[in-house]
Parts: sequence; C-alpha cells; structure tokens
Amino acid sequence: MRVGILGTGTLAAALGERWARAGHEVALGGRSSAKARELAGRLGAGVHAVAPRAAVAHRDAVLLAVSWDGVEDMLRSVDAADGTLEGMPLIDPTNAVGHGVGTLLTGHGESMAERIAGLAPGARVVKAFHLFPADRWTGPSHDARPPATVAMCGDDAAALRVVGHLVQDAGALPATLGALSRARQLEEAAGFVIGLAFAGFDPGSAVPRLPSDQGPAAPAPRQAAPSFPV
Repeated sequence: MRVGILGTGTLAAALGERWARAGHEVALGGRSSAKARELAGRLGAGVHAVAPRAAVAHRDAVLLAVSWDGVEDMLRSVDAADGTLEGMPLIDPTNAVGHGVGTLLTGHGESMAERIAGLAPGARVVKAFHLFPADRWTGPSHDARPPATVAMCGDDAAALRVVGHLVQDAGALPATLGALSRARQLEEAAGFVIGLAFAGFDPGSAVPRLPSDQGPAAPAPRQAAPSFPV
C-alpha cells in the first residue's frame, strides 16, 4: 500500500519502519522538512520525505502521528477542512490526556477521534495504535513476545479492513470493537493504562484474564516514563 504518515516522532518512526519492512511505500510529512528527511534516511528503502500535503495525496491510508494538541495545526497544513482527506482511512493514535495522570482533556462526552473527524470532513477515521507505548513497535515485528492486540473502532468497514491489514503488518492482531462512537471508551481505557503505568503499576495486572487467555499483557512499567502516543 501507499501509506502517508503525518509526523516525525517515535510512533511515526516505529510504524514507518515496520510498514516499509512489510513492503509498503511510506511517505513522511512533518512540520519540519529537515526532520522528515533525516527520519526517512534513517528508515531506509521504501520511506521518503515529502511535504505534508503530498503525504496525504493518492494514499491508501494516512497515520496522524502527532501530539493531540498539534492535530489542528497538522490538519490545517494539509487543507483537511477543504476535503483533502475525503474517503481516506485516517488512523488516529492520539491520547488527549493529562501527562502522567491519564485524565482525558477533551470535553464531556467528546472523543479526540470524533473531533478529528469533524476537522477532516469526509475522512474515514479509525481509532487505533493508542494503547501501547511507541516503543512496542520498535525492533523486529516478530519477536519473543506474544503479538499485541490493537483495539480499534470506526464507522467505515472498508477503512477498518485497510487499517486491520496495517495492524497485521506491524506484527499485531486487529480487534474491531465497533463504531467511532466507541472511541471515547477506548480513549478512557488508554487513560487508565497510562495512569497505572506512571504510578508504577503494571496495567496488565489490573485487567482480569481468563485461564485460557494466551494474549499479550499490557507493557510493564519501566524506570523511564513510557512514551505513549499523545
């Protein structure tokens, strides 16, 4: 696929590398063209730096890998309000939460994913890749750890299938939990995980698991603060 990534941070780097390794063409567009060129050079074949507007043109999917408070500026830079993302599967991995606390900073009942859908009319927004620290996607796509399960939601079945394939190519299992109206619930779940991790607890130990469940546990806390998508 032709995948666009808006952003040049740790999540953009990790998923960009995995998708390029899986054979996809990755176009990186960031607020800093120098950072985009440096990252593309570091990731190697299959990844190239472009202007943000070019990163969303003629793509099969776009990852919005910027901090939640940089979303409006980035979408403005690609003229999203004018419909440039119409029909595009737009992956939202952002977490609008208080740093180290996990409380949501969006309005009552509002989700960041639905806000993004309003800022990019016609885009087929899919909430995904927001529950794990960015470094979960670094290193080999198939390592000793069980595959992560990426919870996601969205209103468009075709967009969910596209994102599901990209989840698999990142070495994970896609789990669609419903329409975009469930994004607030998923974002609250991320706040719960982030709050526990920053408090020094393993979030996986706080989630009941069936005896037969062989799925992955959430990442254990480390001495350094985990770098969740925000």
